[in-house]
Amino acid sequence: MSNERRVYPQLLLDNQLCFPLYAAARKVVNGYNPVLKPYGLTYTQYIVFLALWETENGKAKVGDLGRRLYLDCGTLTPLLKKMEESGWLSRCRCKVDERVVYVSLTEAGWALREELKSIPERVGQCFTMRDEDAKELYRLLHCLLEQ
Repeated sequence: MSNERRVYPQLLLDNQLCFPLYAAARKVVNGYNPVLKPYGLTYTQYIVFLALWETENGKAKVGDLGRRLYLDCGTLTPLLKKMEESGWLSRCRCKVDERVVYVSLTEAGWALREELKSIPERVGQCFTMRDEDAKELYRLLHCLLEQ
């Protein structure tokens, strides 16, 4: 048997789409961390707020929230519990179907929106990407998510 090692191009790190996606996602999330830390927020909690602030009344079913954020119940449930303990939202079971849980922003959760409104701009200043490139990247990433 030969000691020669075969090269498999499909196994080269530079040939993986997943790797730059993973590394870029980490880089972006790490850009948010120092900005969110003074508020006691994680990036995932921040995107929960973004999704709830988009709703008409700050209320959503946990399942709908999970689908919107691409998060499973095992990730979302402890996160929401911690946010509830912080006083930012409340959770309640549907009276008609107890399997359904709703989350609703509290006044404190709504008030945080005012404090965090500058975060996208602050984080955006950390990355130098042409607007056209950012829009194309956004479009391509959403194409991938829709599959």
